[in-house]
Amino acid sequence: MGVKVTVVGVGLVGEAIVQCLKDRKFPCQWPPRVVATRERPETLAGEKMLVEETCADSFQGTDLVLFAGQEGAKGASVTWRETAVKAGAWCIDNGRDFRMAADTPLVVPEVNADAITPETHFIASPNCSTIQMVVAVAPIHRAVGIKRIVVATYQATSGWGMRGPQELRAQLPKALANGVENLEYDPKVFNRPIALNCIPHIDAFLEGDYTREEMKMVHETRKILGDEKIKISATAVRVPVLNGHSEAVWIETKKKLSADAARELLRTAPGVVVMDEPGKDGGPRTYPTALDLVKPEYRDVTLVGRIREDISTKNGLAMWVVSDNIRKGAALNVVQVGEELLRRGYLKA
Repeated sequence: MGVKVTVVGVGLVGEAIVQCLKDRKFPCQWPPRVVATRERPETLAGEKMLVEETCADSFQGTDLVLFAGQEGAKGASVTWRETAVKAGAWCIDNGRDFRMAADTPLVVPEVNADAITPETHFIASPNCSTIQMVVAVAPIHRAVGIKRIVVATYQATSGWGMRGPQELRAQLPKALANGVENLEYDPKVFNRPIALNCIPHIDAFLEGDYTREEMKMVHETRKILGDEKIKISATAVRVPVLNGHSEAVWIETKKKLSADAARELLRTAPGVVVMDEPGKDGGPRTYPTALDLVKPEYRDVTLVGRIREDISTKNGLAMWVVSDNIRKGAALNVVQVGEELLRRGYLKA
């Protein structure tokens, strides 16, 4: 038996979803059905699988559909949502198209699993940068309330998709050998050379000169935390890192919370690992970086460090937040929502 799962899309996220299903021993019929824009063989989770071309029959008899395909008007969930739901499947969408829809819960299981109800057969997963931030700030919001968040993100090239890290790898040896003055770059990927550079531009610019990536963090965070009054401002920056997003986060709370109290609160928070200890025997203080995410024990959690009181405001905290944008920021969160459906008895293994 087991849950019948269909994964739609085989890019970085789709491949990672299949890997997460395997790693977490999700009780599904193995291998899951994997569909995309065309039929082809692929190696997923270390196994050879046949990727089928997506069609209406792809969803017949399926219990759970995990969307990881292209976004937009011709994207996977826009094209196939109605077909999948009518076929009786629970659907979890990694893309942006339905995140802010009134009839669609936007879920991070560690934060707002109760948004899932027997009626919500189509569930959205937030943007990668939003996910790691809300996992870190939600315990503080529950404890003392949050009035304002200011965040600067330092986002890895893998957040763009497969071509992001390819662009960095292609440019980096040329930059180191010949300098950065004449680096070639593809503006369809990044708007400037990414090797040895930081680019304060992710996704399209919108009215008010914020980018879509920045406004995702504003709107999605409010929806997930269930508080439209929180003031939020974000600056999203692409950095020359292969994988793993980092964020500098400043929080103004309604009631005073000391740095020590915040540190202890986060130590017991679901999905959080605090790396913020004084150095032993005069050594350096611990704090997380993107390179820590290569360690198996950290790839599925949100790492938090540099927790301190913000000296610029009365009830302020500052922290540094790091997470794997492909795992927790996308694939894992989708699979965790599926696990929550099982826990609640909405899905039967």
